[in-house]
Amino acid sequence: MQYKLGIDDRKNSPKPFLKWAGGKRKVVERIVSSLPRDIEESGRIEKYFEPFLGGGAVFFYLISHYDIDEVHLGDINKDLILTYHVVQKDPEILVDLLKSMSDDFLPSSKELRKEYYYNIRNEFNKEHERFNYSKYSDKHIIRASKMIFLNKTCFNGLFRVNKKCQFNVPMGSYKNPLICDKENILNVSKVLQDVVIKSEDYRCSEKFMDENSFVYLDPPFRPLNKTSYFTNYSKNKFDDAEQKQLCEFYKRVSEKHVRVVLSNSDPKNENKNDSFFEDLYGEFRIEKVVVRRYINANAKKRGPINELLIFNY
Repeated sequence: MQYKLGIDDRKNSPKPFLKWAGGKRKVVERIVSSLPRDIEESGRIEKYFEPFLGGGAVFFYLISHYDIDEVHLGDINKDLILTYHVVQKDPEILVDLLKSMSDDFLPSSKELRKEYYYNIRNEFNKEHERFNYSKYSDKHIIRASKMIFLNKTCFNGLFRVNKKCQFNVPMGSYKNPLICDKENILNVSKVLQDVVIKSEDYRCSEKFMDENSFVYLDPPFRPLNKTSYFTNYSKNKFDDAEQKQLCEFYKRVSEKHVRVVLSNSDPKNENKNDSFFEDLYGEFRIEKVVVRRYINANAKKRGPINELLIFNY
């Protein structure tokens, strides 16, 4: 099936409905400017994979500009994938719930907003241990509404959990957050129809990849220093050992002639002698891209930094 939107639909093209640390909204056009030549010339992708989905900015760009026959999206974060499933299956009910939450939250005083936020956060965390993620039900829609509400109203739109897998981000200070973006949720739902969305480790997608596949890998970034570990999207950190295993995955699928581009941090932002990724991916093409960092408790440390794009073609 092909998903490409017509020219008249571009102004209503879907965009990420969640904020996400490391999101690619600002660099997505730079990433797709280096697509394989046959994709650029034909405007078509046979099989697209994004196994570290997050906010999905690259997927939403591609789905709006290219014909894609088959899409596989995944992430190890169960609540993230649950929310995508709800947007895919029940967008209207989700919108109604978000509208109700928005109507309750926005007119309230700062103190009442704070009470409302932490009540939702506590409910969200209490539900986690006993929640049945595998069997879709109305409870999934309610949980997705809480996920989106917290994402839109928490500090910097950051998804972070502790070792108990409890969401622990404090409330943000937004004056008028867009909690219910009805038009975009409905647009996203349209393009998610027939898309395969799974909560699983990225390695599970390998068996479906072949020479007709294009893959974008956006793993939790390697932290630039000891205090920047904000990439706790699940209870387990994505440490250097995990980065090395991801490199082995990258090399394996490359041997199958799968086209892959990978994003990560540039350690040289902090340490000019840190050649971690050059050592791992030295046989592949590595490019630096200047991006703006928005997530940092210290506003003075937000600003332009380099990120890496690693290509096997």
